[in-house]
Amino acid sequence: MTQIGATAVSSKEGAPQNTRRTAIMKRIMRRYNITFCFVLTCALILITLWIMNEDAGGGNAGGLLYRVAAPILSLGGVGNMSDANGNGISCYDDEGSNTVDEISSSASPSPPRGKCIFFHETSCASSVHGEIVLTARQACAVESAAKMNPDLEVYLLFTSPIHLGNSTAKNKVLTQLLSYPNVHIRHLNFERYFMGSPLQEWYKGGALKASRWPRSHASDALRFLTLWKYGGTYLDLDVVVTRSLAGLSNFAGAESNTDVAAGVLNFGSEGLGQMMAEACLDNLRSEFRGDDWGNNGPGVITRVLKKLCKAQQVRDMTAERCHGFTVHPPAAFYPIPWRQWKLYFDEGCLLASTHSAHTSTCFGQGFALNGGRCTWLPELQ
Repeated sequence: MTQIGATAVSSKEGAPQNTRRTAIMKRIMRRYNITFCFVLTCALILITLWIMNEDAGGGNAGGLLYRVAAPILSLGGVGNMSDANGNGISCYDDEGSNTVDEISSSASPSPPRGKCIFFHETSCASSVHGEIVLTARQACAVESAAKMNPDLEVYLLFTSPIHLGNSTAKNKVLTQLLSYPNVHIRHLNFERYFMGSPLQEWYKGGALKASRWPRSHASDALRFLTLWKYGGTYLDLDVVVTRSLAGLSNFAGAESNTDVAAGVLNFGSEGLGQMMAEACLDNLRSEFRGDDWGNNGPGVITRVLKKLCKAQQVRDMTAERCHGFTVHPPAAFYPIPWRQWKLYFDEGCLLASTHSAHTSTCFGQGFALNGGRCTWLPELQ
C-alpha cells in the first residue's frame, strides 16, 4: 500500500510538469507557425513581383521588387558594406582615420560655384593602405583636366578616409599632381554630404547600402549631388581631357544612338543647370534600382533629357528642343566605342578633334595618354 500511495503522489506531482511542458511546446509551435507564415507570405510577394517584372520585359517593374526588398535587407543588416578592396563601402563610416580637409569644411575655401571640375574616388583602397591610392590611369585623368583647364579648379574627392602626409612622401604621381596650383584633394564625409539635400531621406532609407553595386551607385549619386551643390563639370576618373572645356556649359555626351552617358557632365550653378541637377536628383530618388548597374547613372540623365527635350531618341535631343542644354555626339567625349578599344593603340587614330577620351577599356595601371593615343608607360620613361 505504501508503494502504491507513493506512486500516486508521484503521478500527482508530475502532472503539473507535463502541463508546463505541453504549454511551452504549444508556444514554440505558435511562434514557428507565425514565422513560417511570415516567410512564406514574403516569398509569395517577391515571387509575384518577379513575375510582374518578367511580364513587363524587365522594365521599371523590377524596381518595385527592389524597393520592397531593399528596406528589408537594410533593416536586417544584409547589405554590401564589407569588402573594402572590392565593391564595398564600409570605409565611408570611418571618420577617425581621415587627416584631409573636408570638401564642405569652413577650414578651406569652398569650391567656386560653376568654375570647377570634379572627380570622385569612391573605393576603399586608400583606407585599406593608409595612404592615397591612385592608379596611373586616374592620375592621368586628373592631370589632363588641370593642364588643359588652368583657369578652372580641379577637385579630387575621396569618400575613403585618407592620410595625405603618408602619401606625398611615397607617391611620386601624387606629388606631381599637387604641383599643379589648381588641383585640390579633399575628403567627402558621405553622410554629412547628403544632409540638407533632396537625397537626405533616400540615403537614410538604406537603399544604397542594400544595393548590389554600392560603390558604383555611390558614384552615381555623388556626381549629381556635387553638381547640385556647386555646379561645374563632373568627370569619371577614367576620362582623359584632350582639349580645354572653356566655353562649354550645360552639356552631356551621347555614348551611342540610344543612351546619354554620365561620365562627362556639366550643369551650371543656376538657371537651366540648377534645374537639371534637381531633376536628376529627383529621378534618382524615385527610380533608384540597386539591382540594375546602369539605371542610376546614364539611366538618370537619359530619362531626364527625354522628358526635358520631349524626345525618345538621342539624335532628336537638339539644343533647341532641350531648352539650351547640349547633348554632344559620341565623337566629342566618347570617340571610340568600348568594343573597339584597340583603336586607342593605333598611331593613326589621334584624338585631336575630341574633348576627351573615355578610357575605361584601354587604360590599365601601366598605360598613359601620349600624343592622343595609349602608350605603355615604360616607353615614356
